[in-house]
Amino acid sequence: MNILVSRATEDMPNSPQARHAVPYRRIAVIGCGAWGTALAVVAAGARREVTLWGRNAATIDSIRTTHENKRHLPGVGLSASIQATTDLNAAICDAEVILLATPSTTIRAMSVRIAQLATMQQPIAICAKGIERKTGYLLSQVVAEAMPGHPIGAISGPTFARELALGHPSAAAVAFPFSEADRLMPEASVAARMAVTLGSEWFRPYVSDDVTGVEVGGAVKNVIAIACGMMTGAGFAENTRAALIARGLDEMKTLAEALGGRRETVTGLSGTGDLTLTCSSTTSRNMSLGVQLGQGIPRAACFDGKPVVVEGEANVISVIDLARRVGVSMPICEAVHAILCDGEDLRGTFAALWSRPIEGEPRALDLMLPHPMAGAQV
Repeated sequence: MNILVSRATEDMPNSPQARHAVPYRRIAVIGCGAWGTALAVVAAGARREVTLWGRNAATIDSIRTTHENKRHLPGVGLSASIQATTDLNAAICDAEVILLATPSTTIRAMSVRIAQLATMQQPIAICAKGIERKTGYLLSQVVAEAMPGHPIGAISGPTFARELALGHPSAAAVAFPFSEADRLMPEASVAARMAVTLGSEWFRPYVSDDVTGVEVGGAVKNVIAIACGMMTGAGFAENTRAALIARGLDEMKTLAEALGGRRETVTGLSGTGDLTLTCSSTTSRNMSLGVQLGQGIPRAACFDGKPVVVEGEANVISVIDLARRVGVSMPICEAVHAILCDGEDLRGTFAALWSRPIEGEPRALDLMLPHPMAGAQV
């Protein structure tokens, strides 16, 4: 059987050849929230040396003594091999690679701190999702400004932290820019080395060279998930959500392309995959917020009045600011922006969205027709 497979592979001129990448051994995960903790679990499960950094001393002490992050990931046992610390220098100094998993709003400040401690040889993998509000920068651009010269990439995909930490089979894209040398020997690229570093029985990474496409997918899907939640909470069903997912995906593709990314990337794990997951479950805080708002619950009373951070709320402002600046039409994101930021009526806003001029779905079909029901209520 092996001989047949080998010969078949040889007969296929475009078949990929087996390559071997050298994994990184020592990993620093910066941020001990649910996502950072889950990444530490993944790295430990791949038999890497892992240091998990967090600023909250009580959380770090709990991880050290109980091998559980009771605050952010309760009920999930952590390997005793994971070293937890509040000392940022101790986390970074011996690491070969740094996973940056703090909230998107803190990425710039954390990058400035890390820049004072890290060496130029340490790649930085951004594991947060978003676009910086003031600058309109993708997070990789934010980190590059604070840490020029470092290899900077992103890890993104359809991964709820708890499911990942519990060992449910999951996959994600690992993206870093490729140099000319990387084109010739892709197995030596940072992206390939990072992928084999984190790969395990239950975590399957895919290698990408399109950091822009991966990041746009991760940021915009949060906004589309709020839209899906709003319509679900307002009483609409599966057809509505499927339409929002499909057309939201097109908005993601168009923005990625305008910024230099590839539409193909957005059809992958960091786009279609993450979008499908986030728009289909109230495990997503973005979807959950949308559902509550769609039910008529005031924002201050959502999540039982608890101060829950919802990335899509910040993302919608930065996404729309960026889209307007580069001249990209994103009507679904504009609708969410109008409701969250301008106080527009939810049903009226979605009625206007549904009665926009009729367009051709292939972009090559340059067509726009007045909608016969423009002005009607959904």
